[in-house]
Amino acid sequence: MIPLKDAHLKFIEHLKEKNRSNSTVLAYGKDIDQLVEFLEELKRARVTDVSQPDVEAFLAKLLKNGYTPKSVSRKTNAVKTFFRYLKVNEFLTDDPALLVSHPKFEVKPPRILNETEYRALRDAVHADTRTYAVVELLLQTGMRIGELARLTMADVKLGKGARAGEVHISSFNRHPERSVPLNSRAQKALEAYLKERVEGTAKNVFITRNSRPLLVRNIRATIKRYLDLAGIEDATVNDLRHTFIAQHIKRGASLVLVSKVAGHRRLSTTEKYLDHVQVTAPQEKMELAEL
Repeated sequence: MIPLKDAHLKFIEHLKEKNRSNSTVLAYGKDIDQLVEFLEELKRARVTDVSQPDVEAFLAKLLKNGYTPKSVSRKTNAVKTFFRYLKVNEFLTDDPALLVSHPKFEVKPPRILNETEYRALRDAVHADTRTYAVVELLLQTGMRIGELARLTMADVKLGKGARAGEVHISSFNRHPERSVPLNSRAQKALEAYLKERVEGTAKNVFITRNSRPLLVRNIRATIKRYLDLAGIEDATVNDLRHTFIAQHIKRGASLVLVSKVAGHRRLSTTEKYLDHVQVTAPQEKMELAEL
């Protein structure tokens, strides 16, 4: 019968071994910290002491303490993953979180930038070569911000002549490995940045002036600043990915193609965007346009 604190440590090591992102490991670690602290107050020292009512009481306390239903739903995911790990590894016979329900909350539709907005962002950022390349890659390839931050020079193949370029995106955090084409606009922006990129030992494509990898949080903050400068309200860097997906679906790109390029594990994830865009052509085009 393993103590809760030891189970917590084993769970964190398991997440790291599975190559979950640092942000996921950190968030899940804090969530389970909260759970363990709560259970200790209930005198539950070992994983076998925990019952479904205990887990439900923990989540109810979070709601009472002012956490939003969306936040509690995310923490519910962490708790369910934790106990599922313990059961799979036979630290538990019965999973106390298996039948625990998520709190209900309204899911906001994706924020999709229209052409006027993303052109305004492009104008606002144009003089900043590195950030302009970031914006164009996110907008023209639909890659995730974490995938962009992890891109290395070896992942980039620039096109020559009529041959198109591409970037290779490695499998990470359960997202599939794939190659994403670089259109002319994305390649030109990337080439301009690489000409000014500081030479150094860093393998990452996007680096600071000190040749250190550009972190996700720095990218978020920078893009947010330019979104505000361009007068684009209620938008974040993640919405450039939403815009890539939605605009191509709107223009009649094949759902299968968009899903593959975006790195969706399920086609149903891509299909959800159909509820938020007015499709102007059949979903049959097997090539992507420039935005």
